[in-house]
Amino acid sequence: MYRLSRLKYVFPIGLFVCLFLDGSLSHVWAPLFFRFPYSMMSELVLLWLVLSYFFENGVDIPLIPFSIAAGVVADLYSSGVLGLYMVLFPCIVALTRLLAHYFSDSFLTAIMIFFIDIVVFATVNYCAYYMVGITSVNFGDYLAFSLAPTLALNLIYFVVLYWPIQSLYSWATSEKTA
Repeated sequence: MYRLSRLKYVFPIGLFVCLFLDGSLSHVWAPLFFRFPYSMMSELVLLWLVLSYFFENGVDIPLIPFSIAAGVVADLYSSGVLGLYMVLFPCIVALTRLLAHYFSDSFLTAIMIFFIDIVVFATVNYCAYYMVGITSVNFGDYLAFSLAPTLALNLIYFVVLYWPIQSLYSWATSEKTA
């Protein structure tokens, strides 16, 4: 059904835009996002992947292959550790599917699952960087100065973008052609 819906265009274009915006927003708003001692990471790709799961409306989007591809692009572009995002993005999609299985679909459920996804994603990312020596920040400072601002930023993204993305998916999954 994915091949027959408008989502075959909307989903990859939205994923590409999110990949582009993650890097662009981090560059343009660097003085705000990375003001000592705080740092926030824009995770629009995760937002797009999580909301795609919630809004696919019976259209099975191949989220795992797309998340692997997005991870490869993100690794090559920004992270410096090849393979980290390539593994983490599909794991977060799988975690979203697992958690969503136990709850009914609603805004509060989606924001709760997205909150958990961001915490897991950022913490695993921190641990991987800590193990290979890219960061030396202690865990308490990570929680206060990196995870908390990252959560705040991405939850604002979620609240602002939830309904526009839902409308876009409703249009893309509808049977009517204009």
